Amino acid sequence: MTTRTISPDRHRSLGDQTWQADAVCQSTEYNPVDPETFFPEPDETDKIAAAKSLCGQCPVRRTCLDAALEGGDTDGIRGGLTEEERGSLHEKLAHRLDYSRVNDTIGGRDVHLTKAERRAVVHAAYRHGVTEQRLAWLLKITEEHAQKLYRELRRALRNRDLDQPSETALPPETDDEHLGRDDFGTAA
Repeated sequence: MTTRTISPDRHRSLGDQTWQADAVCQSTEYNPVDPETFFPEPDETDKIAAAKSLCGQCPVRRTCLDAALEGGDTDGIRGGLTEEERGSLHEKLAHRLDYSRVNDTIGGRDVHLTKAERRAVVHAAYRHGVTEQRLAWLLKITEEHAQKLYRELRRALRNRDLDQPSETALPPETDDEHLGRDDFGTAA
């Protein structure tokens, strides 16, 4: 039996465009690709099919899609999706919470994060005892802002604990006629 290790996604760093060299859409001497193929009109179904076919073979398709979403790119076919197909993803991007991105950031990589992922980084950093200075460096913020984020998180955790109903034991159901000595508490 062969075991196969699945490695986690490697997310591109902020400003990293080196992935484009591995893209199938890059025209080379041996693989001439017309860039206009990726910018078809809505009624040019042959161009759309050709572009999607190329994207289907691309090793950096996911990275291309992420770059288009993170950069707000709404033109052309990117990551195997048309402008219309990416539309709903653009709307959902702010709520994306990909823990592999959070873990990469905690590990020191410079990854583009959504608001939800930034909150998750703060929470994970706090749980793992990451200093405020390190959090500031990870999120590219000031130390004062990192202190504020930790202070808000501590307050939220404390309030969450206070809002939990306390588990108090209720007295057993009894009818008044059969009360015994053990049914009453002792006064101190």
